[in-house]
Amino acid sequence: MNYSTWFEAHGQKHKNIMKKLEALSDDEVIAYFRFENMVEKEPDFCFLYKEKKKCHEMEVLNCYLCACPHFRFNDEGLSKEGNQVLYSRCSIESKEGAQFVSDDATHQDCSGCTVPHHEAYIKKHFSRDWFSIMRKVKQNQV
Repeated sequence: MNYSTWFEAHGQKHKNIMKKLEALSDDEVIAYFRFENMVEKEPDFCFLYKEKKKCHEMEVLNCYLCACPHFRFNDEGLSKEGNQVLYSRCSIESKEGAQFVSDDATHQDCSGCTVPHHEAYIKKHFSRDWFSIMRKVKQNQV
């Protein structure tokens, strides 16, 4: 599965959940997306939920921004240097982030970064429209 396919499918899952939560306040919506609640009420939102496994080890993991607004990708590549294609990167160059490098590709590795999973961050950037928050992730080739 490429980035775009996952992105569109995940955004649709998010939109479907948000339809059910229309009557809740913003704070209640954010609280609903806490890992423990999502595992119980939305088991198909993330494949890790079936194992009750967190993608990031943190006490209060919030899944509202499962994907990060600072992630940048292009399925055709953002840039190319020699035979190495850069497919994704972090726009804030988070010090907790890393890169996965193979013989011909580089992908952003966000597994060490928890920035978008803190409720204070979510509240600061909150929109009921996930695609609006994520509007900058799909990039043109550079």
